[in-house]
Amino acid sequence: MAGDITCGSLLQKLQLIWDEVGESDEDRDKVLYQLDQECLDVYKRKVDQATNSRDLLIQALDDSKIELARLLSALGEKAIARTPEKTTGTIKQQLAAIAPTLEQLTKQKNERKREFVNVQSQIDQICGEIAGTIEVGEQVATPQVNEDDLTLERLEDFRSQLQELEKEKSNRLEKVLEYVGMVHDYCTVLGMDFLSTVTEVHPSLDDSIGDDSKSISNDTLSKLDKTVATLKEDKKMRLSKLQELAGQLYDLWDLMDAPKEERRMFDHVTCNRSASVDEVTAPGSLALDLIEQAEVEVQRLDQLKYSKMKEIAFKKQTELEDIYAGAHIVIDTAAAHEKILALIEAGNIEPSELIADMDSQIAKAKEEALSRKDILDKVERWMSACEEESWLEDYNRDDNRYNSSRGAHLNLKRAEKARILVHKIPALVETLVAKTRAWEENRGLSFMYDGVPLLAMLDEYVMLRQEREEEKKRMREQKRYIEQQLNTDHEGPFGSRVSPNRPASSKKAIGPKLNGSVSNGTPPNRRLSISGQQNGGGHGVRSGGKDSKKDAVKTASPGNNNGAVAAPAPAPAAAKEDVASLTSGTDPVPSTP
Repeated sequence: MAGDITCGSLLQKLQLIWDEVGESDEDRDKVLYQLDQECLDVYKRKVDQATNSRDLLIQALDDSKIELARLLSALGEKAIARTPEKTTGTIKQQLAAIAPTLEQLTKQKNERKREFVNVQSQIDQICGEIAGTIEVGEQVATPQVNEDDLTLERLEDFRSQLQELEKEKSNRLEKVLEYVGMVHDYCTVLGMDFLSTVTEVHPSLDDSIGDDSKSISNDTLSKLDKTVATLKEDKKMRLSKLQELAGQLYDLWDLMDAPKEERRMFDHVTCNRSASVDEVTAPGSLALDLIEQAEVEVQRLDQLKYSKMKEIAFKKQTELEDIYAGAHIVIDTAAAHEKILALIEAGNIEPSELIADMDSQIAKAKEEALSRKDILDKVERWMSACEEESWLEDYNRDDNRYNSSRGAHLNLKRAEKARILVHKIPALVETLVAKTRAWEENRGLSFMYDGVPLLAMLDEYVMLRQEREEEKKRMREQKRYIEQQLNTDHEGPFGSRVSPNRPASSKKAIGPKLNGSVSNGTPPNRRLSISGQQNGGGHGVRSGGKDSKKDAVKTASPGNNNGAVAAPAPAPAAAKEDVASLTSGTDPVPSTP
């Protein structure tokens, strides 16, 4: 068997073969020497192989120790806890002792590396989305991980960074959605296509795309901000334009007295006339076609305004004349109408300028009327009191005023009120004079009442009232003289009796006539007839006086004199007037202006 063959048996067999062959000793020694050398070479090779194997094991042990140390350093683990307890024994024993620890740490390293790759990939993904280098949902390349530093502290740093980036991504997405909502609102109000507007910023902003896939890059946010700012400015400009058009529509409507039905057709335009930018939210309320519609209507009304210019201007002129008439200011209406007609036919002035000028005149006229209102109210009270005074004079001349006829008690009550009112006339005139003078000093103008200076009217009234008082005094003296004569006649034995109902003289008391002059010997220089002055104006002059009142008080109507007004004497008692009227049988002098 092969197992029984040894070097000695083979050497013996070789000796037998040499003996048979008859080899010499020298040849035999050579062969044996050669065999020794060959055996030595074999041993050397085996030793070399064993040495190399040992060196490899030592190198493997050293490498394992180095790898173990590197893993411990990379993972941040403590060397004492992870180093094998057995550090002696054969090389293979040491390798066998370190292999499980090395395998566990290698596995832990690979797991830690995957965690780093995962976190770093998410960080790179979000950073790319923010920078705009990659689209949302696009996969990034596998990041390079530093395998020499896989500690938990570094992993936590990456996780903290990822958490901050995820928070920023969430905030950016919220801001993007807010911008998109604002764009939608603006487009709705402005009547614009929302989809084309928002996708022009970035295609991912379409509503059909989920929120997680929308772009959150700096460029997208910047474009959205500019888009919102542009739309906001467009909304502001359109609202300003629409409000301007609405104002023009209202002006033209008011100018031409447009009916409510025609105005309601543009309620969707005028409803935002005074609204702020944030208050306008109705869909399409600032659309371009709506603004164009308003512009067309303004142009139409503006052209129509030229054709109705004459009617509008004359209407304004009538309003102006009514204000002056109410304020008792005389103006030349015919000249004003001719001037307006000449301006319109010449075409030298814009209709809007003409209307604005007339509106300015109307405003000034209203201001003027307001400044005169207090004085005019007192003038009305004065004239009303004068009417009552005139009625009282007529009432006192009525011999049957105390009869129990129908309505006599009403006239009696009116007479009592009239006497009270008449007693207030002097104070009223004095107040009126003071206010009129203050008004004239303040404005440097004469206060005209239906073309006549008011102070002259008051001056003439006071003068006529004084004359009346003097006439009444003379009549009372005449009455006393007649009574004395009657008493003397009754006492004399042969005197003739004179009827007490007939005065000694049939001459009437002095009083103003209806034309303003004073009858029966009144000095010419005291005759102040105003009727000629009031009617002396040219054709077309409009006055605001009340004809009924002025006719009733024309006898004492004020003259054209601004002189000082003397304090009038107090009116006599009504009872004495009644007695004088009954006794003398003459007509008292009218006391009305």
